[in-house]
Amino acid sequence: MRVRYEGRMEPRISVVTLGVADLARARAFYEAMGWPPPRQPDDQVAFFQANGLVLALWTGVGGHGAPGVELAYNVRSPEEVAPVLAAAAAAGGSVLRPAARAEWGGTSGAFADPDGYVWEVAHNPEWPIGADGSVTM
Repeated sequence: MRVRYEGRMEPRISVVTLGVADLARARAFYEAMGWPPPRQPDDQVAFFQANGLVLALWTGVGGHGAPGVELAYNVRSPEEVAPVLAAAAAAGGSVLRPAARAEWGGTSGAFADPDGYVWEVAHNPEWPIGADGSVTM
């Protein structure tokens, strides 16, 4: 029997984003450590597939979310973003960015938990989510 979350989060993480000072240096480090070449859509971010989740290196995460680290929770449809943000606010978090169409073609918003940890909630039509919650680029 599958649990229905109805606007709440499934217990999973889709993306871990690390804020980096120098994207080329950070990318070279992870590649030297054995990570496969990432997808790099621009000079601000690189995405590494890591089994069922994605590791993102983002230059200056501070403008996008929390300085240092941001977690992401990907949903299966654009309509799921706003209810998850509302559930976070109802649970004691704060909405930092309401659900909106993103420049990269998906829908995105963000909330902070009571301790200030930032979660992006996003629907990316190019990143399918498996039945087990895994994300594939």
